[in-house]
Amino acid sequence: MSEEKKEQSNPTTGRAALLARPNVLSLQPYRCARDDYSTGILLDANENALGPTSLPTNSLDPYDNGMELERYPCPYQRGIKQLLCDYRNGKSNTNNSNSSEGIKPENVFCGVGSDEAIDLLIRIFCTPGCTTGDGDAIMITPPTYGMYKVCANVNDVGIQSVPLTPDFDLRIPEILKSVTPQTKLLFVCSPGNPTAKSIPLSDIRQLASSPSTQGLLIIVDEAYIDFSSTPSATSLVTEYDNIIVLQTLSKAFGMAGIRCGFAIGPSDVIQLMNNVKAPYNVNKLTSDAANNALKNTKLLEENVRGVLEQRRVVAGELEKLEFVEKIYPSDSNFLLFRVKEKANEVYKTMADRGVVSRFRGREMHCNECLRVTIGTPDENRKFLDMLKTVYGEITS
Repeated sequence: MSEEKKEQSNPTTGRAALLARPNVLSLQPYRCARDDYSTGILLDANENALGPTSLPTNSLDPYDNGMELERYPCPYQRGIKQLLCDYRNGKSNTNNSNSSEGIKPENVFCGVGSDEAIDLLIRIFCTPGCTTGDGDAIMITPPTYGMYKVCANVNDVGIQSVPLTPDFDLRIPEILKSVTPQTKLLFVCSPGNPTAKSIPLSDIRQLASSPSTQGLLIIVDEAYIDFSSTPSATSLVTEYDNIIVLQTLSKAFGMAGIRCGFAIGPSDVIQLMNNVKAPYNVNKLTSDAANNALKNTKLLEENVRGVLEQRRVVAGELEKLEFVEKIYPSDSNFLLFRVKEKANEVYKTMADRGVVSRFRGREMHCNECLRVTIGTPDENRKFLDMLKTVYGEITS
């Protein structure tokens, strides 16, 4: 019998019951075969018991179907969730968190990158109707990650914007004044993209505890948190019932290709996310790789140290260039910097020659800015050399 079938009940108390759309609260979630039984002679899910027609390349010779790819994966990925909890709780204890209780698997949603969680949260908590002048809204703090806006538009949900300061800090009084009864989700990207700046936990606490935010959820997107010295907001999840933290294996873990991410929050909200998600959203290949990554956090931390050292090197070299006007402080694995002129031309020319960064000059407060990911030492050197060459050619 599945350990997780209890997750398919509907919450009747807590923040989820207060804020979720009524049709979602009354939803009878799809019950898949693995919700009932996962061992034995499984003739319940119309799988092909003769086995898969192929395997990943590295498992073909010798043939190794140890993952049993002919069988559906676990619907809830409890093993991955436990590993994530163990790691994040350990980090919270290291950072002397005041939280007396760590996160547990029931606090974790596992999905296809953090983008799936963003879309699910909007679908669960925001009533559509923007195009007719009705419905709910999300609040964003530009410049920020573009998928919040995309998902809101796809779901016909309104978008309220309270820009960051030119130094990329939250304007908390303005945020609180801008909240309306229609505001259901507030997205805070920390460290930010493209800002690279972390938001202090004191700011998150202030938002979460304000009377103005008791009718909404605060979503803290921490895709880059492992590069930051600011502790993760996961330490606040057991303290505040209106904080959801998004994380991913795509950045510091170096696993962008497997598409695995998490939402970490109060169990009633996570329960609703499990109710609404597709039955087998995380496949076995992703699950296997994610398990291995979360068991190898020593390599994770070693790689993070390497990235941070190279970030220091690249920032130091950029500071020597007279045409670089500003290099923003970074808590991430990338640098945002401003050149004197023609940033878009520089970006396009470099990309055409094989070194691709990102032009961010159309984002708020980012005029003439480029964003460069920290690569290998050789990649970083080629970027810096080409930047000097191309800028000189374009502006001469």
